[in-house]
Amino acid sequence: MLIGIPPMLGPELLATLRAMGHGDEIALVDGNYPAQEHARRLIRADGLPLLPLLDAILQVLPVDDFVPQALFRASVRGDPALADPVHDEIAAICARRAPGFPLIALGGDAFYARVKNAHTIVATSEPRLYANIIIRKGVIYPGKIDQ
Repeated sequence: MLIGIPPMLGPELLATLRAMGHGDEIALVDGNYPAQEHARRLIRADGLPLLPLLDAILQVLPVDDFVPQALFRASVRGDPALADPVHDEIAAICARRAPGFPLIALGGDAFYARVKNAHTIVATSEPRLYANIIIRKGVIYPGKIDQ
């Protein structure tokens, strides 16, 4: 346990978040996502739902403000015009932890391609379908690091 670090962020995930560089992307995926098949690097978060893990990650990971889009979500049946209630919950966490960053819906093929290119996939036990998000890591500006 560490002071100020959400306890669900285990050693492997913390090391990965720290090792990622500016512009690297991390995908958090639901329990139905083919994570093993798509991952360059895979972290298992078995037993953890996606939403609290997303909230914990966004407490420590800066979101990329060098690009107009840095948060991406899956779409219902691959149609970016369709959303599921879980997407509203994801958007609420993003708005609270990363205000000002739009959550972009990607179609099925575009989302899968982006996940396959991600630095890491975190496979959760989230039971809801389409509960998948990609976060692009930003930078911490000089003078902003807690010492």
